[in-house]
Amino acid sequence: MGYENTDNIPKAESERIEIELLLQAIYLRYGYDFRNYAKTSIRRRILHRLSLSGLNTISEMQHRVLYDKQFFEILLLDLSINVTEMFRDPSFYRAISEKVIPVLKSQPFVKVWHAGCSTGEEVYSMAILLKEEGLYEKTWIYATDFNEAAIQKAKAGVYPLSRFKEYTYNYQKAGGVRSFADYYVAKYEYAVMDNSLKEHVVFADHNLVTDGVFGEMNLILCRNVLIYFSRELQDRVIKLFRDSLGNSGFFCLGSKESIEFSGYSDDFENVVKKEKIYRKRA
Repeated sequence: MGYENTDNIPKAESERIEIELLLQAIYLRYGYDFRNYAKTSIRRRILHRLSLSGLNTISEMQHRVLYDKQFFEILLLDLSINVTEMFRDPSFYRAISEKVIPVLKSQPFVKVWHAGCSTGEEVYSMAILLKEEGLYEKTWIYATDFNEAAIQKAKAGVYPLSRFKEYTYNYQKAGGVRSFADYYVAKYEYAVMDNSLKEHVVFADHNLVTDGVFGEMNLILCRNVLIYFSRELQDRVIKLFRDSLGNSGFFCLGSKESIEFSGYSDDFENVVKKEKIYRKRA
C-alpha cells in the first residue's frame, strides 16, 4: 500500500521527489549517476519497471534497489536501453568514408573511441568499414559502455538472424563492397560476427558521467546517447570528448543531437553538418 498524501502535495510533485530520491540512492549505493539525465525519459523507464515489478510506489522501488542488487541490475538495463542497429543511418557511414577516412589514412596508426556502444552493432559496422578501407590493421577501436550486460553482448557478437535482412540493406546503402554474409556465420536463429572483426576491438566499462578522459583519439563516435542527458550533462560530456581528441580529431553525434548550443561548440568545426560529423579545431 502507498502512503496517504496528507500534506496535499500534488501527485506530480510527489512523484518528482520520489524519482530524485531513487536516483540519488542509485548514485550513492552503486555509483551510477542518472541524476542529470533527461527527466521525461528517466520517468518513463522507471514507471515501466514499476508496472512490471509488483511494487506500489517508487519509494518501495528505492528500498528494493538499495537491498537487492539483482533488482538494481534489472532496473539498470531499463535505464540504459539504447536503440541500435548495424549501419544505422547508412548516409552517415558514406559520409565517414568520404570525409573522414581519407584523413585517417594519412595517420601512422588510428585510435577510435565508440562511446556508449550498447550491444555493439555499430562497433562491428565501423570495423567492417575500416576493413574495407584497408585501415583496420592499423586501428584500435575502444568500445565502451557503463552497462556490463550490454558490453558482454557486444563482446559475444551474437545477434538475431531475423534482423540481418535489414542490416544487409543498410550495409549496401552505406556503400559496402562485399557480400555482407562474409562477416558473420548463421547458427540456427542467430548470426555470429566473424572473429576477425574483434581482433582490434577493446570492449571496456566506462561511464561517461563519472569516468575520465580517453586520450589522443583520432575519431570519437557517441551516437544517440546525449539525447538522454540534460543540457548540463551534455556539456560536461562534450568537454570530455574534446579533451579526449587528438589534434584535429573527428567527433560524431546522432542525427537528433548537436553541439550547436553547447558551451564548447566553438572548439569544433562542421565537417558534414547533416550527419553531425565535427572536427576539433587545431
